[in-house]
Amino acid sequence: MVPETDRAYIAGLFDGEGTVGFYKRYETKKDRKGKPRKSLCNRISVEIAMTERSVLLWMYELLKIGSVTKKPRKKHKMQWRWRCSFRQAYYFCCLIYPYCHIKIHKVQKIIDHYSSRKSLKFNGKVVSLEEYKEAMSLE
Repeated sequence: MVPETDRAYIAGLFDGEGTVGFYKRYETKKDRKGKPRKSLCNRISVEIAMTERSVLLWMYELLKIGSVTKKPRKKHKMQWRWRCSFRQAYYFCCLIYPYCHIKIHKVQKIIDHYSSRKSLKFNGKVVSLEEYKEAMSLE
């Protein structure tokens, strides 16, 4: 379980340095017979980019979701990025929601998107939201 003070700190960090991506776009996928087809897909992600790597590693180890990668920039200090998407982004938004201020509407949009579904798939099987959160906290 993530302590309340850490959740509040991460929400503040996200409000200041974070980005929310929530959009739809057409992607080419193959059907069962291997024929390409266009389909409208949701793209959902959250990220925090900053030059202080240790903060992002601490957050990654605490939350146990997402990934931390380099984001090189010319003529500037190395930037690091913590990023997660889809259900992990939903889990992240549920954690920070009570403490978020600036990006609250975007966080709410992700929560609403997943909350409208009665169940979620996790590792190929359909589970309830509570089971998903529990599984995420055990990893």
